[in-house]
Amino acid sequence: MELARFAREGDETAFEEIMRRYSRRVFSFASKFFRQRSLVEEAAQEVFLKAFTELDSYEGRGSMEGWLTRITTNTCLNLLRSSKRRPELSASDLSDDETAWLDNHMAGAAIERHQSSERSLVAADLAGRVLQTLAPDDQLVLTLIDGEENSVKDVVEVTGWSESKVKVQAMRARRRMRDAVEKLMARNKS
Repeated sequence: MELARFAREGDETAFEEIMRRYSRRVFSFASKFFRQRSLVEEAAQEVFLKAFTELDSYEGRGSMEGWLTRITTNTCLNLLRSSKRRPELSASDLSDDETAWLDNHMAGAAIERHQSSERSLVAADLAGRVLQTLAPDDQLVLTLIDGEENSVKDVVEVTGWSESKVKVQAMRARRRMRDAVEKLMARNKS
């Protein structure tokens, strides 16, 4: 890619153009890991700092977007890992809408594919909140496979993991997610 070559040669406007072109993707991907805007912004700054300092490692074999996505993934995972603890979600943390949704729809019923827009937003928010309580690798694999509907092959490319690790991680992460929701439901009933 010409921009990468120019940026490596010290052309600041070339790197600014890279940031302009790919900042939406970096912000979007970082927001899969963090709910707070300040944390998303911090992650994005880290990503572009790493991209700038590691530009020599970009060989142009894959897309610039893929390379930046991989940096974003690793940066977000490292930021999550460096935080001291993962918050545990309790029933008292849920809004009335989320509690109602949990009571009415999770107790043994399959989630309807075509829900009303309002209920879908509540469900997505609840899933996101439960997802944040999982380990960073679990969050990543569930976001990529179930959230963004990437193939196992795509996840292998983004993470650098083996295909078997992606499949096992996804299976275990789904089980942990299910267990977290069941635990939350049990707390809510007591």
